[in-house]
Amino acid sequence: MQYLNSIQIAEKWGLTKRRVNALCRNGSIEGAYYDGYRWKIPGNASKPEGRNCKKGSSKVGSGKRPLPIGISDYKMAVSGYYYVDKTLLIKDLLDYHPLVSLFTRPRRFGKTLNMDMLRVFFEKTEEDTSVYFKETNVWKAGKKYQKEQGRYPVIFLTFKDVKYDTWEETKINLYSVIQAEYRRHIVLLESDRIINIDKQYIEKMLTGTLDEALWAGTLANLSLFLDLNYGVAPVILIDEYDTPIQQGYMKGFYEDVITFMRNFLSGGLKDNRHVSMAFMTGILRVARESIFSGLNNLNVNSVLENRYSEYFGFTENEVAQLLNDFGQEDKLPEVRKWYDGYQFGNSEIYNPWSVLSYVDSDFFPRTFWQSTGSNEIVGEIVKESSSETLQDLRRLLCGEIVEAYIDTSVVYPEIKRNPSSIYSFLLMAGYLTVRGGQPLHDGNSICRICIPNREIVILYEKEILDKLETVVSTSTAITLQQALLTGNMKKFQEELQEFIMSAVSYHDTSVESFYHGFLLGMCAVMNQYYELSSNRESGEGRYDIQLKPKNKKYPGFLIEIKSVSKEFEDDLEAERALEDLEQSGLEQIKQKQYISELKQYGCERIVQMGVAFYKKKCKVISEETP
Repeated sequence: MQYLNSIQIAEKWGLTKRRVNALCRNGSIEGAYYDGYRWKIPGNASKPEGRNCKKGSSKVGSGKRPLPIGISDYKMAVSGYYYVDKTLLIKDLLDYHPLVSLFTRPRRFGKTLNMDMLRVFFEKTEEDTSVYFKETNVWKAGKKYQKEQGRYPVIFLTFKDVKYDTWEETKINLYSVIQAEYRRHIVLLESDRIINIDKQYIEKMLTGTLDEALWAGTLANLSLFLDLNYGVAPVILIDEYDTPIQQGYMKGFYEDVITFMRNFLSGGLKDNRHVSMAFMTGILRVARESIFSGLNNLNVNSVLENRYSEYFGFTENEVAQLLNDFGQEDKLPEVRKWYDGYQFGNSEIYNPWSVLSYVDSDFFPRTFWQSTGSNEIVGEIVKESSSETLQDLRRLLCGEIVEAYIDTSVVYPEIKRNPSSIYSFLLMAGYLTVRGGQPLHDGNSICRICIPNREIVILYEKEILDKLETVVSTSTAITLQQALLTGNMKKFQEELQEFIMSAVSYHDTSVESFYHGFLLGMCAVMNQYYELSSNRESGEGRYDIQLKPKNKKYPGFLIEIKSVSKEFEDDLEAERALEDLEQSGLEQIKQKQYISELKQYGCERIVQMGVAFYKKKCKVISEETP
């Protein structure tokens, strides 16, 4: 049979190449398969009609199916829900065949569903589970991959719900997860290939009477027992391995949990000939604690890696197909603005949870990616952050790009010791994304980072800037906001002066950049009414801060910041210098015509402000331009 590529089929059918690729991905073109580089499509394939699926078909991609929000069971998802086909992950894993892989991705980006997909594909059971793959892309990839289906025993452990306040509670629930997996393989007690002493070990483990010191070896032993029983080494799947570790760090039993997890995972994965392949997921790669000590064959796939980058989250083609299937193709720009913007390796990725929730909510955009316990760590970091870090956090909120050192193996204890690691954590946790970077010899990168989309801007404000209570209290923010909106510059200066005296360190007040970031943070609380921007070109130069009103009935603001660099022994002399500087700031706005952008926007009123600082003193002057 003659096969054509997507470009040739696009020309033949009068579609775009992107559209043809999307049809291939969702299984709408009979006989199409991906050979690792491109789609190959039968030359005699028929152009899909209607919603691009055959009538009565159970193929993935049918818009008539309910959305799989909160569904992490693969068989359920592919059988009764709208399933975005990610099964080519299986093909890529079999082609590359890493012994032990770790996938680090933000929460709710499909990690657990993908892990359950791997379980259903690889696991040898009495049920014929191939039926769950026969309409998917991995099956179309050929017999080489089909013969791997249902071939292995599987160990599947998920620690995503192990979130407790004490080590004793955590240990009990870790043991419970392990016991449940042993119970799932209770057939081992009937095996004539397992000797009696090993069966006694299994029974003690199941009844909770196993010696405390032996629990760390339960993963290694289960892999041995399964290999002996089936004659083939198992596939090991461990989902959200770092959840109990993060909880231990936050609740004060870090050393206990890290010791157990180190022994448990290393025992099961390091130099274990009773493992065919192992896959783990988490938010962070916990490396420097030696949790994977000596595991030199660990293949780490972070958000910066190209390999497997398209399998966690939705690609633009998949989102376009989803919207098309639900008859809302014109919503793509809105979805892109709210939920796109992630860059995983070389793939542009949408937040899958938010996209599905958006469709389920009658296509009304809002924040669906709600917070979990992970933001507690952000609060810990912010408390220890330097003034420079706080300035960068505010700049990010304004849509700016910040350059930062990204360590993909960021360690929990290091977060407090090294507050700059906040960028690595926020990137791995999904609050930031990359816009290019430079790899370093230590395996990490200098990356250009920013907030990915509108949803995260809102969450960023709630979950990060709300942690800055010691920097901008709610009452102070409201008072400053009201003073600006009512044009009461005297009140604005008084509140600003009072706040500087009570909350800002004398040692921070030395450079203009500090005051810039400080005032930027103060203005950030007005995002309900204004679009905040900083250091942008307008007129004949670059203004310091601009507040563009979302509703043109409010005034627009242009703020130019000045600071006194020299020391004054005389307060009166310092006062005069401040007055001169605030006036020069106002004059600079006029001379450079910084208000050009606001004028073009159509602001009915524009307030020009010169703000001058000297240590813990400030002066504000303003002038309104009709």
